[in-house]
Amino acid sequence: MLQKFDERNRDLLVNINGRLVHRDQAGVSPFDSAVQGGDAAWEGLRVYDGRVFKLREHLDRLRNSAVALAFAQIPTHEHIAGEIRRTLAANKMRDGVHIRLTLTRGVKVTSGMDPRLNQSGPTLIVLAEHKPPVYDKSHGLSLITSSVRRFPPDCMDPKIHHCNLIQSILAKIEANRAGADDAVMLDRDGFVAETNATHLFLVESGSTVATPTTKACPEGITRATVLDLCRRHNVPCREGDVSLAEFYRAAEVFCTGTMGELAPVREIDGRPIGNGQLPGPVTRRLTEWFTELTSTEGELVI
Repeated sequence: MLQKFDERNRDLLVNINGRLVHRDQAGVSPFDSAVQGGDAAWEGLRVYDGRVFKLREHLDRLRNSAVALAFAQIPTHEHIAGEIRRTLAANKMRDGVHIRLTLTRGVKVTSGMDPRLNQSGPTLIVLAEHKPPVYDKSHGLSLITSSVRRFPPDCMDPKIHHCNLIQSILAKIEANRAGADDAVMLDRDGFVAETNATHLFLVESGSTVATPTTKACPEGITRATVLDLCRRHNVPCREGDVSLAEFYRAAEVFCTGTMGELAPVREIDGRPIGNGQLPGPVTRRLTEWFTELTSTEGELVI
């Protein structure tokens, strides 16, 4: 499914290190670490009626990634939140907005891999777009299994939410060629990790919600929210190694992420999920509880 261009985004102002510039004039230096080597961390945020949902959790994850990458002069939460407010106000945005927040190691004095070439501090990019949840929830998603495996933690720690998304892009290419919406990605042991863009959940026949561990994928903010909702509403849930066969035979499957919230899956590798009801009853209840949260919680930013 290809995202449609929203004409309201034609004249966006993008925030680059505090400078608000038109999207067509915005520029990042060719010496910036993100350009030189994908050396950056990122977050996706969503704005609901002037509030950013789970803002502190996202900023914590961004800072944790920057610390793990040994960035210098990491901006404070307060500074980043202030730049988010400036960007939203400049674009007159309040609802139905997605923010791509990027923190790079910064500009190098000369081309090269060595972080010692970064001597001016990080680059902060705030890109806010009019963008409602991107998935068609009424028809559900079709998934295929990618041949691209997620790195295990002994190769790349998934707790670093880095900007090098080549694995995901390669998996998405396979999904596009297969005519599917997204691709399931496995870990090195053959268990399901996530999709190229979202975390995955299944509902077993006894209404138990299950999701893979995060040993080969990032710690999702929406994923954690769903698990918390399960505990809060006494829905049985578990985290563990989950195989493709368990997803094939599940009563329901859904994916989670800030960009698309909760979205049901209708088929995986050509196998229809459950009885075809979309969304299934458990997915529907979790979606309703999630919507209640996003309509009442979050940090006011505009």
